[in-house]
Amino acid sequence: MPTVGEPISDDARAMYADDLASRTLGIEVVVADPGRAVTTMTVREDQCNGLGVCHGGLIFTLADTAMAFATNAGGDRAFATNAEIDFVNPARAGDRLTAECVRIVERGRAGVSDVTVRNQDDVIVAVFRGRTLATGGR
Repeated sequence: MPTVGEPISDDARAMYADDLASRTLGIEVVVADPGRAVTTMTVREDQCNGLGVCHGGLIFTLADTAMAFATNAGGDRAFATNAEIDFVNPARAGDRLTAECVRIVERGRAGVSDVTVRNQDDVIVAVFRGRTLATGGR
């Protein structure tokens, strides 16, 4: 089972422990700081579509998970309100994908984050922009 990497906050560690979806997909959290997070996963055969490439929904999930940890690492609960992704290169079984999220705007309760997904050769696979809303609570 994947583990949470270092450095991460206790809030992020607790969130990952309850994130069955990410853990089941093989997503690991490598960095989780307020405003920045890095997640990784190795594409499995069962994550590829009929054309032999990683299903786009899984790449989206990897990027969305990075955004979730970047926006929740400080302990305040935030949820995605919108997101879009551009797939620019395919990923295949065995590829090691890394999604790096950086919060680019934080205004009141709203935020905008950019996530770049790269493969093990540093080739950009996808670019993702997401919007979040802080709802309070932990």
